[in-house]
Amino acid sequence: MSEVALFNPSQVPAFAKKGELSAIAKALAGGGGGGGGKRISIKGGVFRLIADGKEVAAVEDRFLDVVIVNAASKISRTYYGSAYDSENPSGPDCWSADSERPDFSVSNPQADSCAICPMNVKGSGSGESRACRFSQRVAVVLANDIEGDVLQLTAPGGSIFGKEEGDNRPLQAYSRWLIAQGIGPDMVVTRMRFDTKAEAPKLFFKPLRWLTDEEHAICARQGQTPEATKAITMTVAQTDRVAEKPISMPGKPPVAAKAKAQPKAQEVEVEVEEPEVRKEKEATPTKKGKLSSVVADWDTDD
Repeated sequence: MSEVALFNPSQVPAFAKKGELSAIAKALAGGGGGGGGKRISIKGGVFRLIADGKEVAAVEDRFLDVVIVNAASKISRTYYGSAYDSENPSGPDCWSADSERPDFSVSNPQADSCAICPMNVKGSGSGESRACRFSQRVAVVLANDIEGDVLQLTAPGGSIFGKEEGDNRPLQAYSRWLIAQGIGPDMVVTRMRFDTKAEAPKLFFKPLRWLTDEEHAICARQGQTPEATKAITMTVAQTDRVAEKPISMPGKPPVAAKAKAQPKAQEVEVEVEEPEVRKEKEATPTKKGKLSSVVADWDTDD
């Protein structure tokens, strides 16, 4: 569906005619929520489904259609003083849930506030980048399974900031473009797709269609669930690349998934701040199929 057709006044659903923009819209547009259990990773430029710290599926599609149901109101930051060691992962040296000041739990903060932190200066990282990385947590549901699991997406800096190029829009540019037309990101189906020109995983966002009134009501309820709140809440276990304690999730335990269980792996989210990108070897998808059927089969036992 074209953008012209999407925003045709004659096709506006009843819920959108109220003209009220949600807190989600303001959060994703840069206003100023965040971890989750089941989530979507973009490691290696592939959409990966993660449950209890273990990759359960990867898909070959370069896009994924979702509905945004909640979002952290603040952009978070993490700083690692040493390179990642997969054999001995360690926590961050410093981190902030609001990009304003180090979290109270940080034992060795790099500064009293993020604004004056030496790790927030261009050149403190590789090349002209900052050593401290941005990210924002978003709660989504799959567009073809809106009553299914609420999933966490951690958008790295390169997927948050930057100018739009045609219909290629990073998250903030996408949200502001929608808001300018009186529309919130939680009112439409959003297509997330990889920037094929970027050396490290980077997403663009594009609207596909209005939600129906019934779909919007369901997604609104999904955004208020404990799973959605957990998905947008930042925790040390999610920032430090150390596997979290497995959490019990409601649902039917899949027999097939248990038979094909993979060794537990620790998840690494690649966080890239504009304009510097970090090279990462392209990963090969391990499984194809409809994401809704895969998510429905996720293991829910501790």
